[in-house]
Amino acid sequence: MTAGTEARSELRGRVAELVSGATDGELTGTEILADGGSLTALGVTSLAFLRLIDTVEEEFGIILDLDGPFRFLDDLDGLVDHIAELTGDGEDHG
Repeated sequence: MTAGTEARSELRGRVAELVSGATDGELTGTEILADGGSLTALGVTSLAFLRLIDTVEEEFGIILDLDGPFRFLDDLDGLVDHIAELTGDGEDHG
């Protein structure tokens, strides 16, 4: 496993934990990691998305631009890719 792959895997796990927290534990990190599909289809509500956005921005020191299309929130991997792009390295900054 390369350093980049390992960092992405760690970031993916951390973001799954943040999604779980945003849903007040209704979804576990394991469920989120295993599904790989739409977060909405998993049951992430609009309130949970707002919590998730706030938590991600605070933890990673980034701003998620919601003025345009924000398809990066469609699924876990899209969100992970977007965070990695905005942070420049994809490493956990929390």
